[in-house]
Amino acid sequence: MDRGKLTGDVSLFLVLTLAISCIFYALILSAGPVQGLRLYITGLMWAPAVGALLTVHIRKLDLASLGWGWGENRWNLAGYLIPLGYAGIAYLIIWLTGLGGFADAKNVAQFAEMLGWKNAEPAIVVIGYVLLAATAGFVTSLATGLGEEIGWRGFLAPRMAALTGFTPSVFIVGLIWGAWHMPLLLFGDYNQGTEWWVAAPCFMVLVFSVSMIMAWLRLRSGSLWPCAILHASHNLFIQAVFTPLTGERGTATAYAIDEFGIVVPAVLIGFAIWFWLRRGQVSQPAIAS
Repeated sequence: MDRGKLTGDVSLFLVLTLAISCIFYALILSAGPVQGLRLYITGLMWAPAVGALLTVHIRKLDLASLGWGWGENRWNLAGYLIPLGYAGIAYLIIWLTGLGGFADAKNVAQFAEMLGWKNAEPAIVVIGYVLLAATAGFVTSLATGLGEEIGWRGFLAPRMAALTGFTPSVFIVGLIWGAWHMPLLLFGDYNQGTEWWVAAPCFMVLVFSVSMIMAWLRLRSGSLWPCAILHASHNLFIQAVFTPLTGERGTATAYAIDEFGIVVPAVLIGFAIWFWLRRGQVSQPAIAS
């Protein structure tokens, strides 16, 4: 392994990704709640992919090193189910402790209006919404999450693991990945209403934990697809299913739910430790240049 060349590859990827991301940071932070905001966010989420593909082209790297192969179905299925597991546990805790309410009338009415099912029974509305989100909604979520994962896990994670080893690479990639979100968290509205000094630490714990799981899946499967699927499933179940299903129960709710409250990151720590204890099952990546 040529460490100098590998370091140069990683450095160029980070510079290009930052440069492209800054364009979309500026557009998002200056736009406010405009109709095109979703387009800007999609552009930002694809910045790491563009950075990775440009690096591969400029440095004449092997495109296959990004992990395009589909791999074994068990890892892709795991990518879909793992977020459902930790999000389900976290929100069950929230609902049972009264930190948030499950599908109260206001939430259900919003779902019914969204789906055009205003006369349907509440239980039908909830079940129908969850099923549609978990299937059709997943396709949309994958389309955006894939952009990040081509860069973070397709390109960066295996190269960082080759340079530093598995555990250090998890925290380095996690730090970069988390910092990449910070402009929107600190200066935008990427939050659920908590103060930045609560939201930022909770979010970083979540990012480091998910980084551990994704690094394990990337190296164990040899494919970026389990990570892209996990990213899509995470965004889907937390942002589009469990958080919207949760009714407010006083000011404590915002501090418990979503990626910026306490409960989801706390549950994720347990999942991350489970994967870290099995780090011996992943091998040192061989990066073809």
